[in-house]
Amino acid sequence: MAYDLEEQEQIATLKAWWDKYGNATTWVLIAALAAYSGWNGWNYYQRDQAGKASALYDQLQAAVEAKDNAKVLRAAGDMESQFGSTAYAPMAALVAAKSAFDANDLKSAKAQLQWAAEHGGDEFKAVAKVRLAGVLLDEKAYDEALKVLAGDVPAQFAGAVADRKGDVLAAQNKLAEARTAYKAALDATDKKNPGRQLIQMKLEAIGGTA
Repeated sequence: MAYDLEEQEQIATLKAWWDKYGNATTWVLIAALAAYSGWNGWNYYQRDQAGKASALYDQLQAAVEAKDNAKVLRAAGDMESQFGSTAYAPMAALVAAKSAFDANDLKSAKAQLQWAAEHGGDEFKAVAKVRLAGVLLDEKAYDEALKVLAGDVPAQFAGAVADRKGDVLAAQNKLAEARTAYKAALDATDKKNPGRQLIQMKLEAIGGTA
């Protein structure tokens, strides 16, 4: 069926537009489709990684229950090397650090806590720093412990960090600074938190008052 004149004019206009813009339009469309495909692929990759990391984390927990520290550390190492971008990795590092500490393997405990402090999200970093500083305090590595505790942390961990600083400073017999740290810990700790009583006791033990 022959096109009428109006239709022929529309086709001619479209052809002229395509001759001018068609190539660019095609590339924009290809780029958009590629981006959409890439986004879907990335989401699938993330889900796949999370699923595999979850299975490995279950293996790590089973090793913890069996008190097999060597297996726990292997699982944590695999998690960090293969699934380091997932939230399971810093969780695994913290669990592995506790397992190593309980097994009196302080070197491995510190390594796991250091990994979590460097690679975890803000909350994981704060927890790892407080625990790492505690291990260093036990080793009397006071300056290193204070260095670990330096820097900003999420508000909900400010009390724990200040409390640990107080412990380190008190161990150094820097009592004035320790009292300041404990007072800061009390200020940052919710009044309903049962840990406040222990902080208060430590403050009073070195001659301070809230």
